[in-house]
Amino acid sequence: MIYWYLAVLVSYLLLFVLSRKETISSYRSGERRKFYPGEIFFIKAAIWCIRQKRYMTGKFGGRRQRYQKQLREDRLGNDLKLLRPDLSKQYQVQAFYVRQCSLVLLVLFVGSLLSLCAALSAQTAGLIQEGGCIERKGYGQGDREVALASQVEGEDAEKIVYTVTEQKYTSEEISSIFQDAVLNLSTSILGSNVSLENVMEDLNLLTSMQGYPFQISWESSSYSLVQPDGSVRNEDLEEAEVVMLTACFRYEEQEFEEMFPVRILPAVLTEKEQLLKRIENALEEQDRESRTESSLALPDRIGSQKIIWKEVIQDSSGYFFLLMCAAAVFIFLAGNRSIEQSLAERNRELLRDYPEIVHKLALYMGAGMTVRNAFGKMGEDYKKQRVSKKKQYVYEEIVLLCHELQSGVSETDAYAHLGKRCRLQPYMKLSTLLSQNLRKGNRDLLSKLRQEAETAFEERKNSAKKAGEEAGTKLLLPMMMMLCIVMVLIMIPAYFTI
Repeated sequence: MIYWYLAVLVSYLLLFVLSRKETISSYRSGERRKFYPGEIFFIKAAIWCIRQKRYMTGKFGGRRQRYQKQLREDRLGNDLKLLRPDLSKQYQVQAFYVRQCSLVLLVLFVGSLLSLCAALSAQTAGLIQEGGCIERKGYGQGDREVALASQVEGEDAEKIVYTVTEQKYTSEEISSIFQDAVLNLSTSILGSNVSLENVMEDLNLLTSMQGYPFQISWESSSYSLVQPDGSVRNEDLEEAEVVMLTACFRYEEQEFEEMFPVRILPAVLTEKEQLLKRIENALEEQDRESRTESSLALPDRIGSQKIIWKEVIQDSSGYFFLLMCAAAVFIFLAGNRSIEQSLAERNRELLRDYPEIVHKLALYMGAGMTVRNAFGKMGEDYKKQRVSKKKQYVYEEIVLLCHELQSGVSETDAYAHLGKRCRLQPYMKLSTLLSQNLRKGNRDLLSKLRQEAETAFEERKNSAKKAGEEAGTKLLLPMMMMLCIVMVLIMIPAYFTI
């Protein structure tokens, strides 16, 4: 996996080199924020990738594919234009694709880098040192579990999970250490065996039991059959044999002994299990002989067969990389969803501000202003307050309307454009009303605007009532959950008092 992550990062380096001459001045013109360090590289890479994709589509793509692509971009551009009417449609489409592509590239780059670090960390965390040694933990630090892969000459590799015991004290050191002894029960040493009369699996020879200040040591009448740690060596056993296990309980200066007769039955093992057992026996023998040393030297032979040891490394970086790839896909798909949510929020804001706009038009025209001057007044007031207030979509459309009028667009067309950009029935009705009165005269316009303002305020009141009813319906579930909690708090004490 490490080579795969390196290949991905090298591809990124090549991509950064190929896109180094790309310019982002047009992209920067619509962005007011500052770029974070390193973000410029991903933006250039995104621009290069998009340009190459368009080139390949134009050269090798069919007519239908190009038509569908143009249709998607037009639809996206229209939606983005509604959110930012001050920017051109072509720029916003390009900026959207660049932003999405750069995010995907950033996520994949970070995922590859972190996955590489995780893989390298897993590789460097190996415990096997030069010379085939495994470093033990220090005194009192506990045993160490190591996943190993052993390959005997002429045989397939076998995986072994082996526990390397901690470094033990010497006989001189152990004499100065006080050890407790623990009481043992005969049933606790059975392990997976049914009884001590029929033992085929390893015994569970406990060295301590919770709640008792004792330490237990074990002695066996036949170490070739039963080891002090409970390992049963019955692979070569031909008939049942009784082994006497002696449990030594020590507490301060006192010592107690109890003997357990154990009947060992011959094991039934496959060839692979026999080989694995031989390897484990060799490991335990080597471990037992070097317990006072700082490291465990792994055996290099079993009889005449050579063993090659390899550590089994748990590398989960591949799953992390797949997760980051999924996150990149999710980010790309979530871009369209965010646009839909922004459009829905824009429509709600436009409907909410419609009564205010109509009321201001009627107020200004009642004061003697023309429709053009009324819109200009609202646009100028909004520009003065835009620094301290958040952006309002309806006033952004009014500012754009004023720019069209100043650039020479006729009032009829400008009002029609306002209704088309808002895409809502009230604004289309208002634009139609203003256009018709320009052609027929402004005699009844003020009365119609006042009537439209009253109607708009009534519709807003109804919408508020509807929203309140919906909010009450949504609160039913939390109320039911609270009711269940209250019932539980009442019923449980009542139940226990019966």
